[in-house]
Amino acid sequence: MLEFKYSNVEREIEVYGFDYAVKSHCRMCHGGCGVFVYVKDGKIAKIAGDPDCPINHGTLCSKGLASAQLVYHPDRLTYPVKRIGHKGSGKWERISWDEAIDAIAERILDYKDKYGAESIVFGYGTGRENEAVIYRIANLLGSPNVLTAGHFCYGPRISSSIITMGTNPIIEYEGFPKCIMMWGNNVTISNPDCYKGEPFSVALDAGAKLIVVDPRFTKPASRANIWLQLRPGTDPALAYGILNVIVNEGLYDKDFVENHVYGWEPFVKRVNEYTLERVEEITWVPKEKIREAARLFATSKPAVIQWGVAIEQQINCVDNDRLLMFIMGLTGNIDAEGGQVLYRTPPIVNVGQFGAHAMLPREQAQKRLGGDRFRLASRFAIITPKVVWDAILDEKPYPVKMLFFISSNPLMTRANAKEVYRALEKVDFMAVSDFFITPTAELADIVLPAATWLEMDYIGDFWKRHGYILPRRKVVQIGECLSDHEMLNRLGKKIGQEQFWWDTFEGGLDFILQPMGIKWNDFNQMDYVRGPVRHFKYRKYGFSTPTRKFELCSTILEKMGYDPLPQHREVPESPVSAPELYKEYPYILITGARQPGFFHTENRQLPWLRSLHRDPIVQIHPDAAANEGIKEGDWVVIESPRGKVRQRAQFFAGMDKRIVSAQHAWWFPEKKDPGHGWAESNINILTDNAYEGCDPTFGATNIRTLLCKIYPEKKEAAHE
Repeated sequence: MLEFKYSNVEREIEVYGFDYAVKSHCRMCHGGCGVFVYVKDGKIAKIAGDPDCPINHGTLCSKGLASAQLVYHPDRLTYPVKRIGHKGSGKWERISWDEAIDAIAERILDYKDKYGAESIVFGYGTGRENEAVIYRIANLLGSPNVLTAGHFCYGPRISSSIITMGTNPIIEYEGFPKCIMMWGNNVTISNPDCYKGEPFSVALDAGAKLIVVDPRFTKPASRANIWLQLRPGTDPALAYGILNVIVNEGLYDKDFVENHVYGWEPFVKRVNEYTLERVEEITWVPKEKIREAARLFATSKPAVIQWGVAIEQQINCVDNDRLLMFIMGLTGNIDAEGGQVLYRTPPIVNVGQFGAHAMLPREQAQKRLGGDRFRLASRFAIITPKVVWDAILDEKPYPVKMLFFISSNPLMTRANAKEVYRALEKVDFMAVSDFFITPTAELADIVLPAATWLEMDYIGDFWKRHGYILPRRKVVQIGECLSDHEMLNRLGKKIGQEQFWWDTFEGGLDFILQPMGIKWNDFNQMDYVRGPVRHFKYRKYGFSTPTRKFELCSTILEKMGYDPLPQHREVPESPVSAPELYKEYPYILITGARQPGFFHTENRQLPWLRSLHRDPIVQIHPDAAANEGIKEGDWVVIESPRGKVRQRAQFFAGMDKRIVSAQHAWWFPEKKDPGHGWAESNINILTDNAYEGCDPTFGATNIRTLLCKIYPEKKEAAHE
C-alpha cells in the first residue's frame, strides 16, 4: 500500500515547511521515474526522486527536476483559444471549453458526412501516454488515419519484434548482464521508452563489458571496451558482419537454433554474403574490431543490446531492428535471466484493446493512407507522414480535410519541413492540444490547453513492455487545463460515441484496471504492480509467431510480398549511392543526437533547461572546420539540396572528419513573431521524405543520414 518508506521525506516536510508530499511518477520524457512532489501553499515547491521506485531508484534527470517550471511558466496556455484572422497571424481569442469542443465536434461530423471519416486525421507525438485514447476516438469514428511518431520511433521495434518473436525483448538490468552492446543509443541522456540511464550505469559499475556502436565518441563510448565507429546508415551491414563471425565460428546457441529457430538455412546463406572484408568496406569499421566485438558478445553470458531510435529513423529501419534481435536470439540471450526478457504485463485492458482497433470497420481499415505500400506499418495501424501531406496538398488518393494534433509539433519533427508547412497551411481545419502555442499550433484554428503530468491521474507506463504499471497522481490544477484523456472523453461523447466513454475519465482508468478486479481508487493506494516474471517461456510455449518459432525468415513479411530476410540498403544520399551529389555536398550529416533537458521540441522555454543549451549546435571535426574557414563558436550555414539552416559550430574530434552532427527540433519560443523562428535552425528543413527513401515495409523516414555542405554564415552574407 502507499506509504513513505524513507524518513527523509518527513524530514524534508518538517525542515522546509512543506505542507505535504505526493508520491507519483514523472512524464517529462518517456516516463516512469518515481518522484516525491512537495507542496506548499497549494503550489509545487520541490520535486525529488523516489528511492523506492524500481524504475529509477531515486535518480532524476534535469527534465524531471525542472517540471514545476513547465507547470507555472508565464507563457503557458491555460484556456482554449481560437484563431483570429489568417493562419499564422499570431492573434487568438479566448473561448470556453464548451465552445471549443462543440466547434471541433461540428467539423468532425461535417467532414465525415461529406468526405468520409478517413478525411479526418488524428495525430500525436512522442507522447504523454495518450495513444490509447487517440486511437479509441479515431477507430470508433471510422478513421484509419492516426499519424504518430511510431513510423520511425519505437513502433518499428514493437512491430518487428512481434513478427520475429511475439513481443518486444527488454533488458533485465537487475540480472546484471555481463556484456552490453549499446547500438545507436545513449541511454544516459535519452532515457528511452522502457529504459533509464541509472541501471545501465550500475551494470557497468558492477563489471559489465561494453561495446558501443556509434559514429560519434559519446560518453558511453569513453567507457567502452570496444567502440565500433561505423559510417552513418550502415548498421545492417555491421550487424551482418557480427552475425557472420557468430555463425561461422560456431558461437551461436546450438540448442536454440536446432529447436526454436525458423529459416536457419536461408539465413546462413544471406549471412555469408556479408564477408568481413565487404562489411569493412561498407561500414569503415576494421574487420578485426568486428570479429573482436562479435566474440566478446557471443561468449559473455548473459549479454544484451541497448538500442534506440537512431537505427529506426532510416531506410533500413525494420531490418536494423530484426538483425539486432537475431544477435540477441542466436547467442541465447532471449528470455534469459539478465538477458532480453519477454516480460508479461499485469492483467489489464492493454493499449490495443483500449484503442478499439477491433472496432474499426474492415472497409475503413482498407482506406488507410499508404496501407498498400507500407503494409507492415498498416498491419499495426501506423502511417508515414508524407501520405497525409499528399492527401492534403494533392487530394490523392482522397482529400484530408481536418487534422487534430495532440502533443505533437510536426513542423519541427517531421522530414521536409517546408512541405509540412504547406500542408498545415492548406488543410481546411486544424486543432491542436499542447502546453504552449508552438510553431505547429500557430497554424491551427483552435488550440486547447493540455495538462502536464502533474495535473492528472493516470496509469503510468501501461503501454510499455517492461511489465510495470505505476500510479500517476494529480498534484495541482492550472487554469482550465485538461488532460488529453479527459478532453477526448468529452469530445467522444459529442460525436456520437457516448456509450464508449465515461462521465469522467476516471471511468476509463477503472476500465483499464477491470481485469485485475480493482478500480483507480484502489490502484491509487499502491506503489506499483508488476506482471509475473518468468524466464525461457518459449521452451514450453514456443514463440507467438505463425511458426511458433523465432523467425529469421519472416513468414509475415514473405506473405506481404517483401524479402523475408533483412538486407543492407544504402541510404538515399551517401558517398556510395550519390557520388555526384557528394561532390557538391561533401559531408555526411547526421541528425538527432539527444541533449539533456530537451524532449524533442519541448522545454526550450524553461530557464534551467535552456541554460544548458542556449543555441543550436552543429559539431564539426577541427580539420574539416579549418578546411571550410570555420572558427569555433561561429554561426554557420548547413545546406542540403532542400534548403539551408543556421547553427553554431562546435569543434568535435570524436568523429570522422567527413561527418558533421547537427541538433534537431530547434525553435525559439523567446521570439515573439508568430513562427517563433521555426525555419531558422530546424534541421528538418534539410531532410527528405521521398517515398523511395523510406523504409519499404514501415515507411520510416530517412532523417538521420544525408549529405550537406557547411560554411561560415558571414561567407554567405558577403556573397549575397
